[in-house]
Amino acid sequence: MPSRPRLSPLSAALATTFAALLASPALTQAQTLNELYESARGFDATYQGARAQYDASIARAAQAKAGILPAVGLTAGVTRSDLDIETLTGTGRGTSTPRDFTTQNVGINATQPLYRPANWATYEQGKRQADIAQAVLTIAEQDLIVRVSQAYFDVLASQDSLALVRAQKVAVAEQLASAKRNFEVGTSTITDSREAQARYDLVIAQEIAAENDLQVKKVVLDQLVGRPGSVPVPLTVPVVLPTATPADINAWVSQADEVHPAIKQARLGLDVAGLEVDKAKAGHKPTLDANLGYNITRNPTGTSTSTVGTRVNATTVGVTFNMPLFAGFATENRIKETLALEDQSRSVLEGTRRSVAQATRAAYLGLVSGAGQVKALEAAEASSQSALDANRLGYQVGVRINIDVLNSQSQLYQTKRDLAQARYNVLLGNLKLRQANGTLTTDDMNAINATLASNGSVPAVPPAIGPDRGTTAPAVPVTPPSIPVVPPVPVQPFNPPAPTMPTAPVPPVILNPPVR
Repeated sequence: MPSRPRLSPLSAALATTFAALLASPALTQAQTLNELYESARGFDATYQGARAQYDASIARAAQAKAGILPAVGLTAGVTRSDLDIETLTGTGRGTSTPRDFTTQNVGINATQPLYRPANWATYEQGKRQADIAQAVLTIAEQDLIVRVSQAYFDVLASQDSLALVRAQKVAVAEQLASAKRNFEVGTSTITDSREAQARYDLVIAQEIAAENDLQVKKVVLDQLVGRPGSVPVPLTVPVVLPTATPADINAWVSQADEVHPAIKQARLGLDVAGLEVDKAKAGHKPTLDANLGYNITRNPTGTSTSTVGTRVNATTVGVTFNMPLFAGFATENRIKETLALEDQSRSVLEGTRRSVAQATRAAYLGLVSGAGQVKALEAAEASSQSALDANRLGYQVGVRINIDVLNSQSQLYQTKRDLAQARYNVLLGNLKLRQANGTLTTDDMNAINATLASNGSVPAVPPAIGPDRGTTAPAVPVTPPSIPVVPPVPVQPFNPPAPTMPTAPVPPVILNPPVR
């Protein structure tokens, strides 16, 4: 069998590609995960809406305190009265006397509730409404952390995918050029060239799809953080992935039941519903208020019964008692309504607990599974590289064909892409586990941020390089590795014994059936 020219290894193509990128002066200042998160806090419409809702809820909760505080009011007025006094009996009967006078009054009055059970229940509801608003804001902050991290790692994954596709294109182009050279010198058939050309065309299509996916992911990240042209800092090498601590799924679920903001919100909602029942029951109870006032009334020209100008200074102190007796069964029906709503809130709390527990278990299992996939894919990457090297060596010595090398290349690059995506999934899964658990904070994001590269600049996405369709692919100028000499395999002479023909079996005896 004719010998085939040796090909440059795939790792050499990768090294050449990235070496050219690192030597390029076109470096872009990148942003860390923390920087983009801070930008999103000031720009994201969803988070800004949640923040405004929090401020509104706090102000609404503060209004409930007014029902237990005194109410003070200042009043003032001027009245002009025109009277026509007609005498009906006695002297002057039948005559009328006009009388005009002015009344001026000013006063200040205060009312202090002494016993109003409904107002106190409303005040307690207000305090719990403020706690509910804080829980809702915490959920929004955790959601923002996850959304920013998701968009961040999506861009990094798309960049890695595009870089790997372009590096694969270089390697396939090299294989295509080698197949064409071998065909020209007559050491291979046209099939090798056509197989390499088909694989090259397929990689071109994958490159176009990867470029489009990267642009879409960048648009999503830019819209989220409000910063056009944002460039995430890649992960440091080697990648250090966080582990789930504690390594006990029940511990995560128990912690979620205690601190998860959604469970806190549901629990506070049950308290609010119970206080609403107390407010409804207060409809049967009396109320007692204290009143204090100081009022001045002036009549400069007298009154309807006197022509002498007067001024009255009045100070009043008292209490007002009110006892409801019958309200048309409205209070009884209101109590029934609030009791039913309290049962509903209790069911919502139980449903929230179950949902949080399920989400926490799923997130924990997903993180553990993702960590296992990373280890398996790392082993698969090493195995795929060894398989590619073996197939390339076999192709050079004539025991493998071109399609074997191409398949090994595709398998290696697909494994690399899957490994990169699995690493990002583990980093994001760590945040999602803490979100499902309800303990996600910016400190957890800082731990993820520590896994990024320390320098603030990253190279741009690898440019599209390689031959055009239908032209001879230029070989990458790299030094091929030395190929070890394969010793000849001793072949035993093949002298099989002559086959023995089997003896035909004795034909069966066929009996004639009796004739009736």
